[in-house]
Amino acid sequence: MTRLVVQHPALPDTAVAAFADAVGMAPAVRAGALACWPDAAIDGARVGELADSLGVDAEIVRPGLRLADFRLAAFDMDSTLITIECVDEIADYVGRKTEVAAITEAAMRGEIADYDESLRRRVALLAGLPESTLERVWDERVRLSPGAEALTAALGAAGLHLLVVSGGFTFFTERLKRRLGLDTARSNVLEVVDGRLTGRLLGPIVNAERKRTIVEQTCAQLGCTPAQAIVVGDGANDLKMMSIAGLSVAFHAKPIVRDETTHAINHCGLDAILAFFER
Repeated sequence: MTRLVVQHPALPDTAVAAFADAVGMAPAVRAGALACWPDAAIDGARVGELADSLGVDAEIVRPGLRLADFRLAAFDMDSTLITIECVDEIADYVGRKTEVAAITEAAMRGEIADYDESLRRRVALLAGLPESTLERVWDERVRLSPGAEALTAALGAAGLHLLVVSGGFTFFTERLKRRLGLDTARSNVLEVVDGRLTGRLLGPIVNAERKRTIVEQTCAQLGCTPAQAIVVGDGANDLKMMSIAGLSVAFHAKPIVRDETTHAINHCGLDAILAFFER
């Protein structure tokens, strides 16, 4: 038997009824956005078919899964903890958003082989912008993804170390760290000279390999293994750190990511992840 969790911000009774018919019993839990069967006899392929046809999130979860089984929760930032891609929004201030966003989208879909070069190309287009533009993006455009505060608060209360590891920029990850009470932030450093962006990065680029290494190093510092890590992301450059995690979640992610992770959230907010764990 397996545990089946079905969720949607406005979960309709018709969707619950369809899953109940497939499972052969009513859910043990039916509350608001959630329906749960603790011992459902249904395979993953059928769950996926129903979820896609009904437009809901549905996952088979290992019975007995507890937050206490984990020590680390690692998050991507752009389009995961926040709703935007920061580099795209910065580029908007020099009229290059469309061009930069196209590169970002291709990179996140895994269509660009050299991620480092794609990031350097995007950052080069920002040369000459005043550093104050970053503050404007933070104030005017950065918004937390739905459920981000509830999820990080619950994980922190459960004793997990909270890490944001991003191919974005320290200006934003450090502010997000303070905003959400995260423990550690790792990302790329934009070079600034005389108050203006130079279009260059300082230090090693936080790419897919670097993200995995950071997760491994953080686990080692915590005295745990990657099997005790939860990793959440949306793009192809998150896949390597997801591949070593005990539990990985694709959040409103690209198809290449949804196909390679433990679980996926396509409709709900980040706090829907909490339903995977037994209380």
